[in-house]
Amino acid sequence: MTVALVPPVSLRQLQYLVAVADTRSFHRAADACHVAQPSLSAQVALAEELLGLQVFERDRRGVRITSAGEALVRQARQVLLAASDLRDLALQYSDPFRGTLRLGVIPTVGPYLLPELTPALARTFPDLTLQWTEERTSALVRQLNDGALDGAILALEADIGQCEYALLGRDPFVLAASPAHPLMKSRKPAALQELNGASLLLLDEGHCFRDQVAGLCTQTGAKTTSFRATSLSTLVQMASAGTGVTLLPSLAVPVENRRSQLRVRAFTPPGPGRTLVLAWRQEAALRPALSRVADTMRTAFARGRSGKPDESRAPSR
Repeated sequence: MTVALVPPVSLRQLQYLVAVADTRSFHRAADACHVAQPSLSAQVALAEELLGLQVFERDRRGVRITSAGEALVRQARQVLLAASDLRDLALQYSDPFRGTLRLGVIPTVGPYLLPELTPALARTFPDLTLQWTEERTSALVRQLNDGALDGAILALEADIGQCEYALLGRDPFVLAASPAHPLMKSRKPAALQELNGASLLLLDEGHCFRDQVAGLCTQTGAKTTSFRATSLSTLVQMASAGTGVTLLPSLAVPVENRRSQLRVRAFTPPGPGRTLVLAWRQEAALRPALSRVADTMRTAFARGRSGKPDESRAPSR
C-alpha cells in the first residue's frame, strides 16, 4: 500500500515565509497577514526547522533572505498559487457567484465607474460579495499573477503582460483647461496639432493614463510642466487655475468638472483614448464566471456612457 507523504510545512507557514520575503520585516509581515508577530516568527522558525535550512538571516539591521531561501520562496509562491487555483476550481464547479470575488481597479477609473458598476453587479449577482482594491496597473497585474486578485479593470493600452481579458468599452480623452485659456476659445472639436507648444499637465509616474498622455506630447510637440499630480482631481484644480491644459478621460468629466470650472473640448476622430477591459490571469479557473461578470460590466458601462436611465432601477408600475 502506498502511503501519501505529509507536506513538511503548512500553507499558512508558506504564506508567512513569502510575506517576510516580500516585506523584509517580521513586523510588517505580521501586519500584512493579520497575525501577532510572535506567532508569525514562531511559525517561520518551525518551517525552517522542518525544511532543514535557514531561509532568513536576522540581525539588528533587518532581515535578509539566504540564497537557499530565495529558491524556496519562489517555489512557495507556486505552491500558494496552485492552492488558490484549487479553491477557485472548486468554487467554479459549485457556485462561482456565491462568496467573494476579489477585483482590482486603476485609480483613474475607480471613482467614476464603480458607482455605475456596483449596483448593476449586485442586481445580477445578489449572492456575490465584491472586494475591490484600487492600485496602479503594475501592482494590479502583479497581484493577478500572484493569485491575490481574481480580476482587475485595466486599460488595454498599458502593459498587462499575458493576462486574458474581456472588453468593457472605449473611454475617449478630452482636452480640458480654464475657460480663459486660448485653446478654449473654439467650441469645435480639437485637433491634436493644436497641442503643439501648449503646456500640458500630467499625472505622476506610474499611472498608465499619464504614460498615454506623455506619448501624445512627443507626437504633437506639447511641453510638459514640472508639476506632477497624484490624482485627476488635483490635475483638474491645477488646470482650472490656468497653469496649463490637460487631458481627461471622458469617464471622469461628469465628476471632476461638476462645478464647470473647466471648459472641455472633444477631439476630432480618431482622437486619443483608452480601451477598458476586465483582465484575469491566463488559464484562471474562474474565467467563465469572470466573463459573465464582464458582460454585466459592459452593459452598465455602455448605459452610463449613453446617459440613458437604468430601467432596472425604475419603480414598477
